[in-house]
Amino acid sequence: MNIVSRTITGIIMVIIGIALIIVSFFGVLFLLIYGIPIIIIGFFILFNTKEDYVEPIKYTEKKGGRKKK
Repeated sequence: MNIVSRTITGIIMVIIGIALIIVSFFGVLFLLIYGIPIIIIGFFILFNTKEDYVEPIKYTEKKGGRKKK
């Protein structure tokens, strides 16, 4: 995910989680079970920066293979 899509997805999930928590206090209490994990996942998506890093490939010599002369 690039930074724009990560930001949009994280903010939407946090807003939905907050809305579910608010609704759970006024009505159905089991929505609290869904609201808290959605907020946690939303913040994780929003603040995760290690995902954009790609490690370079390390080339090594094969062991036990035939070597051409």
